[in-house]
Order: sequence, then C-alpha cells, then structure tokens
Amino acid sequence: MEQWVVITGANRGIGLALTRRYAGRGERVIAFCRAASPELKEIAGVEVVEGMDVAAEDAPERFAGALAGRRVGVMVHNAGVFAETPLGAVTAETLLTLYRVNAMAPLLLTQAALASLPPGSKVALVTSRMGSIEDNGSGGYYAYRMSKAALNAAGKSLAIDLRPRGVAVAILHPGFVRTRMVGFAGDITPEESAAGLVARIDALTLETSGSFWHQNGSVLPW
Repeated sequence: MEQWVVITGANRGIGLALTRRYAGRGERVIAFCRAASPELKEIAGVEVVEGMDVAAEDAPERFAGALAGRRVGVMVHNAGVFAETPLGAVTAETLLTLYRVNAMAPLLLTQAALASLPPGSKVALVTSRMGSIEDNGSGGYYAYRMSKAALNAAGKSLAIDLRPRGVAVAILHPGFVRTRMVGFAGDITPEESAAGLVARIDALTLETSGSFWHQNGSVLPW
C-alpha cells in the first residue's frame, strides 16, 4: 500500500515549501490548511483539505477521518502562530491561543491518527529554538517560547511512547525563515528551510528519534 506525506499549515510559507518539495519528488501529499492559497492549489497531485483549524475542538476527529484507511509515511506538524508578548503585555488569552495551536494541536492530532502511522513512519514537529530554555539569551516572547517549549516536551514523550510501534519523531527548528508570520524578516527562504527539514526527516531513525535539531543538521540544546 502506498504511503502518504501529511502536512499541516500547508497554504503558505514553510508548509507550502514542504508541500512543493515532497510533491516534486513524487510523494503523495495531503495538505491541510484553513484556506488553500492559489499557490497551493497549483501544485499538481496534492490532495488539499481545507477548513482545518488545528486548534478547533473537532480537529482531531476531522484529521483522523481524512487519514482513515491510509498509511502515513511522514506526518509534518507545521501549523503554528506567533506573538511577541513582551513583559507587561502578556495576557492569558494570548498564552492560551499559542499553546492550543503550537503545543496542544500537534499532540492531539498525532494521538487521533495513530492508526494511520505504521511501523517505519515518521512524525515531524516544526518547533523553534525559541523553545529552548538553555538557548534563551534575550528574554521576552513569553507566549511563543512557552508554547514551543511545551511542544518540545510533547515531542520527546512521543518519541519514547511511539518507539515500540516503530514510529520515529523529529523535533525540528526551521531556522529564521522569511515568512509572513515574522513580517518576512529572516535569514533564509522557505525553500531553503524546507530542504533542510526534509533532509533531517529523511535521515531520521528510531535511534535518533526524539532529538532536537536545527534544519541545518546541528543538535540544539533543550
């Protein structure tokens, strides 16, 4: 049975670049997004699932339903949100919004779709080095840092719990990428980031599962 590549947040930025890269090498891709961009619709052979708000209460059920009966080779949780939240401007609403999207959703979607992850499959979490406690030398960004630290913790536990199933987990920093989420500031393009992310996922094994990598291949501190 053929295997699929599953990507969330696929309508733009890193998710769009990942979709193009996987589709371009002949992989069958299911692209989840809230609303498909013209660029996503133009990629030949990609199955697009719109209306997917990963933080919605019914998202896990809808995600699992879309994958029912399929074998997923690679599942990339890329959907995410960003907020600056300096000290003095942190609110419970912002904290919860980022936590739901960045940390809760990847875990709940993976849990809901376990039946579609056969031995040998891979789960990739697109996180950020801003979730590293040791690497934090500038402070601030409370909601984003906390949500990504929580995602990293979930990824480590997933790596342990999925190992007996033969499923490996990658925890990946995409680099500082020029996307709309950061006002198109950044050091690299989405295409450059996607190339590194795919290389890390390709190289992932059960032995390296649960590690925290930069897309350039370096290991990041927790």
